[in-house]
Amino acid sequence: MDGKRLWAICVTAAWAACGASVGEAGAGGAVRVELRRIGERWQLFRAGRPYAVRGVGGDASRPLLKACGGNSVRTWGVDGRTRAMLDEAHRLGLTVTVGIWLGQRRQGFDYGDDRAVRRQLATARGVIERFRDHPAVLMWGIGNETELPPAGEPAKEDARHWKAVNDVAAAARELDPNHPTMTVIAEVGGEKVKSLHRYGSAIDVVGINSYAGAVSLPRRYRQAGGTKPYVVTEFGPPGTWEVAKNKLGVIDEPSSAAKAGWYRRAYEAFAADQALCLGSYAFLWGHKQEGTATWFGMFLPDGVTKTAAVDTMAELWSGKAPPNLSPTVASLTVDKADGLKPGETVRARLEVRDPEQDPIKVRWHLAMDSGDYATFGDRRGAPRSFREAVVRSTASAAEVKIPNSGGIYRLFALVYDGRGGGAAANVPLRVAGPVITLPPPPGREVKLPLVVVGDGGTSPYAPSGWMGNHKALSMDDHCRTQPHAGRTCVKFTYADSAQWAGVVWQDPPGDWGDRPGGYYLVGATRLTFWARGEKGGEQVKFGCGLIDRDKLHYDTAVGSVQVRLTTKWRQFTIDLRRRDLSRIKSGFYWSASARGEGFTFYLDDVRYE
Repeated sequence: MDGKRLWAICVTAAWAACGASVGEAGAGGAVRVELRRIGERWQLFRAGRPYAVRGVGGDASRPLLKACGGNSVRTWGVDGRTRAMLDEAHRLGLTVTVGIWLGQRRQGFDYGDDRAVRRQLATARGVIERFRDHPAVLMWGIGNETELPPAGEPAKEDARHWKAVNDVAAAARELDPNHPTMTVIAEVGGEKVKSLHRYGSAIDVVGINSYAGAVSLPRRYRQAGGTKPYVVTEFGPPGTWEVAKNKLGVIDEPSSAAKAGWYRRAYEAFAADQALCLGSYAFLWGHKQEGTATWFGMFLPDGVTKTAAVDTMAELWSGKAPPNLSPTVASLTVDKADGLKPGETVRARLEVRDPEQDPIKVRWHLAMDSGDYATFGDRRGAPRSFREAVVRSTASAAEVKIPNSGGIYRLFALVYDGRGGGAAANVPLRVAGPVITLPPPPGREVKLPLVVVGDGGTSPYAPSGWMGNHKALSMDDHCRTQPHAGRTCVKFTYADSAQWAGVVWQDPPGDWGDRPGGYYLVGATRLTFWARGEKGGEQVKFGCGLIDRDKLHYDTAVGSVQVRLTTKWRQFTIDLRRRDLSRIKSGFYWSASARGEGFTFYLDDVRYE
């Protein structure tokens, strides 16, 4: 029996065994999780038995996680997929640390704004009430890196911030005595650990995101004043912000094999801390554009091909290596990396090693370097790729014609063994001459119909563009008040009698045309949505495409409709025929004026068809 088939059988068996043992998802209600201190050691107990977290953060295959020996998943917030994700985790015998997203100071959330803080607490209470009885819940992850200061400001203690976080933790304890509370911080420098202990009486567990410093984290946490038990909530290769720039002025990305070594060393350091460490969540069980397209992903950009990091974690979790190990890149070199000229040809050599001697396929591609290495985890659009630049290629070599512009590029080699394993490496190239402003690339391709709002799909757009007097605006994206379809809809409430407000669903989140992104929606002929008002008569403008051509990364089409809502659900349509839908960054928006009083309306089932 070959390794690929055996691997598939492992995954299938894990799925079947878990499904048989627990029956219907959601059956049985909450499973009690508690913290106990036994001598000098803190431990988690779930259903009365010791429970060490062997988890991941990310959306890649959860059956594969189970087959690898993992037992838990961490989320950063909740959305329309959370219930289904919890159900799947329960079927597989996995647990979930359910994230409750709190406003981040560095993104402009003001913890001195009492109204905003109260709304946030109310939203958090709603999340806890919705999911507290689900048997897959392990604990509550209350906020992620909320302590980071706004850009350009020094880090300093903000008692109002810590009080607001602690108030959410206290609410979780009140509403749900069955699951511990945790808040997540970025590393342990400065006074944040002491502040959390000083103000966080209702916080049971400290979550810590740590990368290059992960091996020394147990020691440094104690030196910073840490006495509460902790979970390492993100770890992996060094962060892009932690790597020194090379002579080209960019950072060199470690190979996927080198990254696997970082996962191993970090995990072994955490596991050795039997007194305070309750477990860890590896990052990222999936892939994302952050620094580069491959830096943090434990999978290749296709989302399914595992790298050596997955193999390493499987060995650490289960005590045995997977039957088919991923290939590794021994070297990727070019005959010239600096002082290149537009139109010049670069020759690359690749050496790959595969433990099982599987036949290897390689996908080469050239892309602009993002130059954006301190993203704080924020989602980024992929830099422009030049598919036509690779003029010849094999599994061991490639010839690349440099595009007609100066700047920094990266040549990627994505390796596949045909049995589910892969590897990645890239080399930066610097091209002399002026940087030519090229037309922005088209958006990423997606399948139609594309759901922007609704229970029936995963939206690629984020409702991150809040406009006007947004401090008076609140959003409940899991409202159960008479949804049009499914179990939930979105409710907006504007609490002022003057001015206006609105929300834009964006890609990338928070971007108004300064970064690449958006989606290729060619083939869609209409944008449809359902809406109703609380009282009737609410006048709202709905549309798509808000970024004009005065921005580099603009929407290629616009469309809108002004409507007067009734108290009953009505469907509205924006005609998209004969529009250039090659790059839609503002996938959907609404705006409305107060007209002497506040307003409330409901939205559901927004989609491109």
